[in-house]
Order: sequence, then C-alpha cells, then structure tokens
Amino acid sequence: MFKKGQTSTALLFLAPFLLTVLVFFFYAFARAAYYSLTDFNLFNTPRLIGFKPYADVLADPSFRRALSNSLIFALITTTLQTVLALLMAVALNSRIRGLTFFRSAWYMPSITSSVVITLIFLWLFQRRGIANYLITQAQTYAPYALTFVGVLVLAQVAQVLWERSRRLPAGWLDPALAAVSALVALAVTSGLHWAGVVGAREVQPFDYQYFADKWISVGGVRVLSIPLLVVIIQNTFTTVPTLMLFFLAGLQSVPRALYEAADIDGATPFQKLTRITVPMLRPVTFYVVTVGLIGTMQMFDQVAVIGNAAPGDTLITLAYYVYTNTFQAGAAPVNMASAAAILLALLILAMVFVQRKFFPAEAS
Repeated sequence: MFKKGQTSTALLFLAPFLLTVLVFFFYAFARAAYYSLTDFNLFNTPRLIGFKPYADVLADPSFRRALSNSLIFALITTTLQTVLALLMAVALNSRIRGLTFFRSAWYMPSITSSVVITLIFLWLFQRRGIANYLITQAQTYAPYALTFVGVLVLAQVAQVLWERSRRLPAGWLDPALAAVSALVALAVTSGLHWAGVVGAREVQPFDYQYFADKWISVGGVRVLSIPLLVVIIQNTFTTVPTLMLFFLAGLQSVPRALYEAADIDGATPFQKLTRITVPMLRPVTFYVVTVGLIGTMQMFDQVAVIGNAAPGDTLITLAYYVYTNTFQAGAAPVNMASAAAILLALLILAMVFVQRKFFPAEAS
C-alpha cells in the first residue's frame, strides 16, 4: 500500500511512460480504428462508410497471402525459438569450463543489427553463396564422411560388446570408447584414401535459388515459401539467445533438491528435463511464447531489407502489407491499411489469450 503522498510521486515518475503509451498506442489505435471505418486516403476529409474497408481487405488476395505467411511464420518460428532457447539454457546452466565465454558468444547474434544479419543471410543464400558451396563440398567428400561414420559405428559396437562380454559396464555412447572408435575410424579412412579405395567425387556445383518463387506445398496448397523459410532460420538464429536468457534466469529459481532427488531415483537427463525443468518453467514459457508470438506477428524489417530480391508474395507479412498500403504509391487506400492494422492487432491479442491456455501463468 502507498503511504500518503506517495501516489502522486509515483504518478509523477510514471508520467513520461504513461503519456507515451497514451499518445503512441491508445490514441494511435483509436485513430486507426476510426480511419478503418471511413473513406480516408490522406488527402480528403474522412467520411464514415462502415465496414466496407474490412470487406475489401478480406477480399484482397495479397492480404490473404500475408495472413497465411504471418501465421505460418509465427507458429514455426515461435516453436523453434522456444524449444532451442530452453535447450540452450539447460546446457549453459550446467557447470562446464568456459561457461562465461559460451554465454557471451551465444548471445552475440541478439545484439547485432537485424539489417546486418539480413544482408549476411542474403549473401549466404545466394546462388553462389556459402550455403550452396557447403552443400557442394558435402557431396564431393561424402565418401570420406560415410566411411568415417560407418567405421566409427562398427568400432563402437564392437568395443561395447567386448566390454559387456567381460561383464564390464559399457554404454553405447561411452565417451572413452567413442574416442578410441574415432581414432580407429580416422586411421581406417586415411588408409583407404592412400590405397585409392575412397576418394572425392566429381559433382556439379549445387545451384539452388533460395529467393525464387518456390514453395513447400501440402495437397497442392502452397504452405511455406523457400524465401520465408530462410527468414525463419535467420529469425530463429537471432532471437534464440535473448529468449535463452529468460529461461536461464528461470532455471536459477528451480530448487537443486529436485534434481538431486531425481538423481537418487536414477532419473535420466531427459526425464529430469520433462518432469522437473519444463513444469517448473511454465511461467517463463508463457512469457517467452507471448514475446515470440508478438515479435513474429510484427515481423517487418527482414522483409523490407530483402525487398525485390524475392517475389513479393513469397515474403509478404501483415506488417509489411500495412506498410506498403500506407506509404507506397499506387497501393490500396489508407482505410484498407488501417483495417489490416486493426485486424493484425486483434489477431495478436487472440493468439496471446489462446496460448495462455497451454502455458498457465502459475506452475503446477
């Protein structure tokens, strides 16, 4: 409870934030809602025409494609970044050497400019970019890799069976035996290379256009474009480190006694993850998923930077649809952009309320 006189002091300190929210959110939202019901085009006097702009927006093929792209992008990206952020946080919460270095290194993508990262990914996924080059090299040296992996597996199986025949405990992923198996596989692969049995293949350079009008279809229906898939990879790469920090902070509050009791009961790492870590992090998961949904549904900068490098319908999102129909010449009327903006806001709000049913704010 505030003491006498503290309320006015608190409101005084909150005034800049409250005024900012009032002007740039509530007033802007109300004005957009009003314009979405008029014939406003930036130059005329607004006149109420009802819900016709909403009907026009819903009938626009570009809006429907933007809605589909935004939903697919939000669902896939939020799922990937949540799962990977949790696994990364669990890994960095362990006591390993160089922990501070790994935490700093893994966080670097989040503090790098989104525009810079987008330009880097444009370079990586060009027809003669790093992605195609690495695939070409993988095809060229596949015989070496397959030989190494095959010998590694055979050596590991042979060692484990030999140890167990001597009634000694040995797991299939025993690190000491794996090190010996790797040395054996390296020696055998090198020997086969010098004997001329295994060698590099001659293959044509891998030539794939990632920013072309190519789609992943289900039942003849275009679901996910390849350019949007590239943006999903980029967005996941840049947002996972930030979300990892939230999970890492949540892990600090999980009682160590729970893990110690699980160790006594003989629980595996996977069982501890699913039975202790995930349930105890439900409040954090709710926050992470909420932030992820809001951020992905508002995705704009990557699409704007890529621009004409990819066909428009392959990357258009709701935020970019609103932008193009507001500021670009020859676009739809402003009232349609306002209607699309209102629909985007309501969609984000609905998704947040729906996902709250899956991740309650209180841990059970």
